[in-house]
Amino acid sequence: MNTIPDNGSSSLMAMLAPLGLASQAYAPNSRYYGVPTQRATTADGRTVTCLVRRVVPQPAVFATMQIITLRDGDRLDRLAGQYLGDPLLFWRLCDANGVVRPDELTETAGASLRITLPAGIPGAPHA
Repeated sequence: MNTIPDNGSSSLMAMLAPLGLASQAYAPNSRYYGVPTQRATTADGRTVTCLVRRVVPQPAVFATMQIITLRDGDRLDRLAGQYLGDPLLFWRLCDANGVVRPDELTETAGASLRITLPAGIPGAPHA
């Protein structure tokens, strides 16, 4: 269970939520951005906020923009920076290529890697 540390701002968040102004616990480039949370009480009575399990999309929901051939020494963060504009979006490459362990994507030089649009954004037909 992933927990989000409560830094004492929960009362502020509670006031902002009805106004639609509550901030996200994660940045927009995080794989956890927009993932719902739930509160849980620990055995010692503390309340913690937990992430609800993130469902990884199936690779088929990603529209392919480009397929690249990996070279020896390629790094996922650098590829994400080059093709997606942000090295922290490496997780989108993992999702689009159906892997859970990021190192799987770059361990074999000569392998293909799909560069895709974000999940749910359709590509041009017959592109």
